[in-house]
Amino acid sequence: MDILLQYLLLGVVQGVTEFLPVSSSAHLVLLQKLFGMEKIALANSLILHLGTIAALFVFFFKDILRALRDRTTVLLVLIVTVITGIIAIAGKHQFEALFSLTRPVAIALIITGIVLVFSRYFSGGKRTSLRIKDALIFGVVQGLAIIPGISRSGITISTLLFRKIDRETSFKFSFIASIPAILGAVALEAKEVHSAMQGVPLNHMVGFVFSFLSGLASLWFLRKSINSSKFFLFGYYCFIVAAFVLLYLR
Repeated sequence: MDILLQYLLLGVVQGVTEFLPVSSSAHLVLLQKLFGMEKIALANSLILHLGTIAALFVFFFKDILRALRDRTTVLLVLIVTVITGIIAIAGKHQFEALFSLTRPVAIALIITGIVLVFSRYFSGGKRTSLRIKDALIFGVVQGLAIIPGISRSGITISTLLFRKIDRETSFKFSFIASIPAILGAVALEAKEVHSAMQGVPLNHMVGFVFSFLSGLASLWFLRKSINSSKFFLFGYYCFIVAAFVLLYLR
């Protein structure tokens, strides 16, 4: 496959799977395995994340402005960010090592699938505001979502649903609270991103643009899935991908 088409496909996969609860990191690991791109996997992942973070800012623009004007929301996001950052920094090298392995990714996908399937029994919550305890728990699970195969959106939205937060609030807070964490990850690996861009910047630009466009589309689709109580169905998809990994990618 042409290298430009590879980056286009990676961009689309990143944009779709970053927001849908199926683990973007797992899908990128699998595609990069097929393309023989393991050596620059982390740098590629971070560049593609820039496209999806741009999609987040566009999709949630009004909600972000509203959150910035609310001291309570700012405090909750700060708590989440600190906890997630501590976990990410402490386990940085261990998490990075998993980007070149497939079996641990499959196991993590199965865990994600189980969490998603069970979320259907807790999707009737009515709370529209989060408490500090919610933020503490959220920060921990978001930190664990750095593991390839653990869907960040899947595990965080499910956690809020388990905490009886209503579906729309769970959807919005999950993504708004993710912005500092994603920006922090990009900042920590800025040198690798810069190094990767020195190669063929057009390839990375294509990946960025397509991750942005597909990211907007997947956010729209996810909101519809959550509001129509179809969110849990993504869990079965995770099981299918995990089975494929275990059977065909070793």
